[in-house]
Amino acid sequence: MAGCAARAPPGSEARLSLATFLLGASVLALPLLTRAGLQGRTGLALYVAGLNALLLLLYRPPRYQIAIRACFLGFVFGCGVLLSFSQSSWNHFGWYVCSLSLFHYSEYLVTAVNNPKSLSLDSFLLNHSLEYTVAALSSWIEFTLENIFWPELKQITWVSATGLLMVVFGECLRKAAMFTAGSNFNHVVQNEKSDTHTLVTSGVYAWFRHPSYVGWFYWSIGTQVMLCNPICGVVYALTVWRFFRDRTEEEEISLIHFFGEEYLEYKRRVPTGLPFIQGVKVRAPRRGRAAE
Repeated sequence: MAGCAARAPPGSEARLSLATFLLGASVLALPLLTRAGLQGRTGLALYVAGLNALLLLLYRPPRYQIAIRACFLGFVFGCGVLLSFSQSSWNHFGWYVCSLSLFHYSEYLVTAVNNPKSLSLDSFLLNHSLEYTVAALSSWIEFTLENIFWPELKQITWVSATGLLMVVFGECLRKAAMFTAGSNFNHVVQNEKSDTHTLVTSGVYAWFRHPSYVGWFYWSIGTQVMLCNPICGVVYALTVWRFFRDRTEEEEISLIHFFGEEYLEYKRRVPTGLPFIQGVKVRAPRRGRAAE
């Protein structure tokens, strides 16, 4: 997908997305409208229609495309907050909705601030992959079915709280990695070294070689712990472990070609941070080849 508003002033996408995210989050005021006599579903429908009409009046493509996505994520976040404080067995699902929407929005916002040259609508990661979409839908279906037939399973607060802590830890670690890497961070593994590409070994990269992957790993598993989803919890753990095992090996092959012995020394000193994942295997030094 093409980059967003390539000629826009620096930082404009970040400001636009933040303003429209907060606009969408204003759905938090909806209970005030219902107390004023407006029916809940009617009020929600009018609110959504009003938001879209306002965005259409204020923005033209491609800024509208940014605005509608950020506003949608803000709206979902606000609904998650309302659900979190509801007196129902769905309140922990509200935690999940907040975590999911904030993750996707913050991916775009941090990229817009940190590395605007690589910014595009894909930076929201809303169209990450078919597998990602199927995984999310599966977790929603499991939560719904178990909430219907075994509602007590979804009210184990200490388990959900543990999952929330995993999500917060993972989110903070990933965003710290993105900020530390700066323009070196990209959502797509790079196969060619750019002129500005440098090896980052400070900050959270002094703890783990792949802190953004470590953060996403624990964030994704934490979402299922938060939902008390035993089936998806196990499946997610196995699936994301395999995904990041392959991803780290693919990325490290490129990094070894980019930085040679500098990266190999860094690799010897610092672990990946992912359980039972060592990264690409390195052969004994041979001229012309560094890794297999």
